[in-house]
Amino acid sequence: MKKLFSLIAILALFLAACSSNNEPAETESSTEPAATEESGEVNLYTSRHYDVDDELYAQFTEETGIKVNVIKGEADELLERIKREGEATEADLLYTADVGRLFRAKEEGVLEVAESDVLNEQIPEKYRDGDNQWFGLTKRARVLVYNQDTVQPEDLSTYEALTEDEWNGRVLIRSSENVYNQSLLASFIAIDGEEKATEWAEGLVNNFARDPEGGDRDQAKAIAAGIGDVAIMNTYYLGQMLNSEDPEEVKVAENLGVFFPNQETTGTHVNISGAGVVKGSKNKENAIKLLEFLSADAAQEVFAETNYEYPVNEGVPASELLQSWGDFKEQDIPLSELGTNNAKTIMIFNQVGWK
Repeated sequence: MKKLFSLIAILALFLAACSSNNEPAETESSTEPAATEESGEVNLYTSRHYDVDDELYAQFTEETGIKVNVIKGEADELLERIKREGEATEADLLYTADVGRLFRAKEEGVLEVAESDVLNEQIPEKYRDGDNQWFGLTKRARVLVYNQDTVQPEDLSTYEALTEDEWNGRVLIRSSENVYNQSLLASFIAIDGEEKATEWAEGLVNNFARDPEGGDRDQAKAIAAGIGDVAIMNTYYLGQMLNSEDPEEVKVAENLGVFFPNQETTGTHVNISGAGVVKGSKNKENAIKLLEFLSADAAQEVFAETNYEYPVNEGVPASELLQSWGDFKEQDIPLSELGTNNAKTIMIFNQVGWK
């Protein structure tokens, strides 16, 4: 959070200095307070829990006068709530940290088409739904994080190599119930088929340093404790740890290295955090405006610099920290396949005993 307030100030200056991408300039009203009764509201159901998001919503309200009402919860719970509420739901936007949940929401008829030239310009096609029912707003890579005292970069190569004997008792990763791991395995199914994906999952289980437990940060801490040597983690967790107010987290993270696997083959797995307009939204226009705001340059820079997520907007560079880890090749698969293959991943995890 050290850079948060300066970045928000930059964001405010940026937006005040130029007209928004999604609104015509209205110089005659520039001296009036942003909030008006006519501006309305937007009801956001989100599974994200970052302070930076709340700061951006506040900035959106300041600049547009549109109030953002935020309901937070687990993605599956929010999805079920919207379905249960049916036509009576107040939800306008569903915002999740995994494309698999967005795919499920679309398949279950919860989302509707949102047409916007601004979104099409700011978000590359590969990071949005082909039917314009969901849109990626940030992305994160699932990488190998390793103990720099016991592992050298040349020891690492691919996700698949972690199933080899040399890594027996050295690999750390969270539970199979975690959606990030489900999407990772779903990507392997899309690339290599179910049989090879099953072989990988089984081989990794055989090399676990311990039964899966905790979140991605806990895997990093387990490396520091000498429980294992390499973990599979999302990049932004390490960025948060390196910039944590907890000196112990910083100390743990400073001894870890980042390796992007499969650079000579299929590429590193990438997932997105994104949102879609809820079917029957009563504030659809405002919902689209919020999506446009969050995918514009200024907000994307804040996501990158403060939460250490990769921008989806190609006009915005990654933060200096992320750039210091190097460029990488991404998996080249439709992100919708992470949702299509989700049910298969559950079956495979159960089959191989991945708890």
